[in-house]
Amino acid sequence: MIPIRIIARVAIFSAIIYVLSWGTSYLPNFNLIFFIVFSAGFVWGLLPGILVGVVGMGLWTTFNPFGAAMPPVMIAQVIGASGSGVVGFLFSKLNWKENNFLLKLKLSFMAVICTLFYYLLVSVVDAWLFQPFFPRLISGLPWVGISLLSNILIFPLLFNVTLNLYNRECVKP
Repeated sequence: MIPIRIIARVAIFSAIIYVLSWGTSYLPNFNLIFFIVFSAGFVWGLLPGILVGVVGMGLWTTFNPFGAAMPPVMIAQVIGASGSGVVGFLFSKLNWKENNFLLKLKLSFMAVICTLFYYLLVSVVDAWLFQPFFPRLISGLPWVGISLLSNILIFPLLFNVTLNLYNRECVKP
């Protein structure tokens, strides 16, 4: 059974994903979804991290200003986003309390994993639907690159916010 305070936090983080996705909708492939879902998994655990990804991306992919995604793409987006929660949870179990440079390097690697997991699923489904498969898949690579670069910057830059939340939520005084 998930405590009510965690359900409330999942709802708030899902709403944050939706609002920030609106705010960054005109910056192609620059979004904070991956980091927010990663942070939820890091701070509250596996199931809350997955739920933030499912609910947050579900809201965004259904009610975004450019129209809803096709159902197969929507499913791939929701599964791909929830993967960041799994990565955040697994990262919380690693030795992440170390010097600043090594931590930033690990966070950059986590950003790459989250981004590639998402785009591998979404790009394959998109290419399968909109054919021809390989030209469509290859033509999406520059957009994946933009997302990779932005997430490699976002994760290390914003992780102190996550640590602050972690210290408030998880560290006993």
